Amino acid sequence: MDAVAQYLQHLAAERRLSPHTVEAYQRDLDNLSRLTAGKPLAELTVTDIRGAIVRLRSQALAATSLARQLSSWRGFYTYACRRLGFTGNPCTGLRPPKAGKKLPEILSPDACARLLDTEAPAQGDAALAARDRAMFELFYSSGLRLAELAGIDLGDVDLQSGEAKVTGKGRKTRIVPVGRQALDALAAWLPQRQQLARDTAALFVGQRGTRLSPRSIQLRLDRWARQAGLGQHVHPHMLRHAFATHVLQSSGDLRAVQEMLGHASISTTQVYTHLDWQHLAKVYDQAHPRARKKG
Repeated sequence: MDAVAQYLQHLAAERRLSPHTVEAYQRDLDNLSRLTAGKPLAELTVTDIRGAIVRLRSQALAATSLARQLSSWRGFYTYACRRLGFTGNPCTGLRPPKAGKKLPEILSPDACARLLDTEAPAQGDAALAARDRAMFELFYSSGLRLAELAGIDLGDVDLQSGEAKVTGKGRKTRIVPVGRQALDALAAWLPQRQQLARDTAALFVGQRGTRLSPRSIQLRLDRWARQAGLGQHVHPHMLRHAFATHVLQSSGDLRAVQEMLGHASISTTQVYTHLDWQHLAKVYDQAHPRARKKG
């Protein structure tokens, strides 16, 4: 087994990264071979890596994409030096160009309310409408990633405690709060799910009774956004961004939002705010626009 194959096996079996992530690492390493004219990876020098970076920059590659590739290469060489007998890491000391950070595109609280309070799209089945409302309420209520929402199981949600167990990146689990309106929407969906589900633990299922795919969730959300007349393309991560931004705007408690989002580093969460940190008790119940019942 060659060095790259061993590294990819390490990522999948030991670090337990998702198949999608492992494939991304493989693409980055394949690209390194192309950029260095197929020279054996064990023989690459810092000059070769610099040359590869120059070629990437000449292709007008975004700084974030270039940084990701360099990170992939560095990770491979770190592993190869420790486990495969490589004598040096040619990525040592190299840094990618800095990318300007900007606030992710989000929906305003009013836009979120229009989306979530809108009637189900025309010609929609009542059961699927209940499912969609529950999905999107949970999305916004708890700041989930698309893969986390698609992967959540029936047993992961506790309507009594108002909490859900989520499996995020690196298969790490966390407990997130679920707001009152999301709980109500889930309670309305569960009887419908019981009639649709076919031998699956999935919380959200399609008409065939099997787990709903991430792509199907994307399409349903876009349909709801058009029905609500938002006048913009709405992708699932916008609801996660909206959750983070709206809670931060109300509370300023960056660490609480970091935990709810499942960010490993608080620097990732900081993109959402320039506010001073404050400590507020019960951040979620007090801050999230849909955490409370309407008066």
